[in-house]
Amino acid sequence: MPPMAAGLVVFFFAVLFSAAAGGDAAVVEHTFVVNQVRMRHLCNDTLVTVVNGQFPGPALEATEGDTVVVHLVNQSPYGITIHWHGVKQRLTCWADGAGMITQCPIQPNTTFTYRFDVSGQEGTLWWHSHVSALRATLHGIIVIRPRSGSYPFPKPDVEVPVIIGEWWQRDLVKVDKNFSIGGSFDDNPAAIAINGKLGDLYNCSGVAEDNFVLDVEPGKTYMLRLVNAALFSEYYFKVAGHKLTVVGADANYLKPFTTDVIAVAAGETIDVLMVADAPPCRYYMAALANQPPVPDPQIPVFVSRGVVQYSNIPKDAKNCTEKSPLMPVMPDQHDTITTFYFHGNLTGLQPGGNPLLPQVRGRVDEHLFLTLGKGSMCTNNKTSCKRGGNPESFEVAYINNVSFHLPDTTAVLQARYYGGKLNGGRGAVPVQDLPSRPPRAFNFTDPALIPVVPGGKMEELEPTRKATMTRRFAYNATVEVVFQSTATMQSDSNPMHLHGHDFFVLAQGHGNYDATKDVRSYNLVDPPMKNTVQVPRLGWAAIRFVADNPGAWFLHCHFEFHMAMGMAAVFEVDNGPTLETTLPPPPSDLPKCTR
Repeated sequence: MPPMAAGLVVFFFAVLFSAAAGGDAAVVEHTFVVNQVRMRHLCNDTLVTVVNGQFPGPALEATEGDTVVVHLVNQSPYGITIHWHGVKQRLTCWADGAGMITQCPIQPNTTFTYRFDVSGQEGTLWWHSHVSALRATLHGIIVIRPRSGSYPFPKPDVEVPVIIGEWWQRDLVKVDKNFSIGGSFDDNPAAIAINGKLGDLYNCSGVAEDNFVLDVEPGKTYMLRLVNAALFSEYYFKVAGHKLTVVGADANYLKPFTTDVIAVAAGETIDVLMVADAPPCRYYMAALANQPPVPDPQIPVFVSRGVVQYSNIPKDAKNCTEKSPLMPVMPDQHDTITTFYFHGNLTGLQPGGNPLLPQVRGRVDEHLFLTLGKGSMCTNNKTSCKRGGNPESFEVAYINNVSFHLPDTTAVLQARYYGGKLNGGRGAVPVQDLPSRPPRAFNFTDPALIPVVPGGKMEELEPTRKATMTRRFAYNATVEVVFQSTATMQSDSNPMHLHGHDFFVLAQGHGNYDATKDVRSYNLVDPPMKNTVQVPRLGWAAIRFVADNPGAWFLHCHFEFHMAMGMAAVFEVDNGPTLETTLPPPPSDLPKCTR
């Protein structure tokens, strides 16, 4: 089994119980203690919420088919859940960890045990908190290795987690609250980190922050397991002097292709192979956030870098020992075309074939056209108000002009199983079906809709309502979703993540989706399977999936400000006809809601 890079992971508690000899499935058991510690960066001591005192948190490594058991001990002041991002959770929806969707938060000074299998998946996933914006510091990698020990590509010599994250010096709960009420958009991270190291572009009183350093040996192959754990941005990733071969994404294999730049969307994972074949020296690896150009609101330029360092640098090679490492030439921060073509190059590689592919090629049972954008609502529940940036209204994000409201009193899955109201009290937010289409058609990608100004073209399109939106699907239904990014009050891309299912990404395009012609571009031969799709800026993406996993599954944008503002919904999947296709009862220690 290829080793993880030395020093990257420190386990608080990890015990491997072998179920039987001869490589049979095992139980991988961890204890995650969530507490607050002070960490010092940029000349400041910051109180951060972490698992086992680590940032990023501990790695969870398993072999396909294993059972994972994680005992979560909450010693923080916040209610906590952990979402196992990309794990399919077949018949274990109760363990998905989506706050107020599948469970109520684990309250301070209490515990809860997550149990689930990692079957039918190989590759890189990750775990993170799914309450508020705490996932900025509560996250870590999940590695699922093939039971056979072999890959559909040359086996790497070393595996290296590369987690791109953000370093915040603000109260993350307040940051999330600000976004949920359309508050200040001046909340930004202080820096970017690679594996928790801010890198030498940041300093404290002239003393550079530490770089993440990857020591390599000439000729060896390194699998870089990239995770974008950032709240805000998609990242471009490069290593100076080296090519990268893409072999997987979201724990699904891809047909390999070689490039010098990787685009990794928020919430996405990408597996790449890097051969240490450059002249022995020191090279920077760099991660740069991209963003849409003006007139979209601009955030600071965020970039971090680590170092790839060869073990056999000659002692007299002064260009390597006395000078800074070679820096890769990065795309422009406003370049959104490179990511479009990168993601368009992804094609699926399913050894032995994918049993779901024939079904999604056939009849489609449900069609959804979902517009993703921003609008506004009146303050104090008024029915009319001034908009266009006027303080009488506040900004929200939406799907089909409905802004999602997290339930107040009961998690969606618990209400489905036991009955009961999701939202209580006088004037409660309604629970409604997710509309199949937006309420009106217009030029969704018209750049004139971006500026938020009084009397602007966007003002008449701003009105948005709030609801707890769900959409129910029959067991084994084939569902097609077309996501349409819009220019309404912004023109950002939208990394859409679906819990509990992988889906086939059939096509993407710029401009407004046109069913009469764009369906002809669908890849029904070898589409990639993903759990997160990067819906292009001012463009669209089409996916299909089979609703074969009973439960309540969150669908949301993985930009934290979009999700907090309401760009989300819940897909509910009915039980199937047999006991093996029916969601079991919840665990006895499932947390209770205290709202």
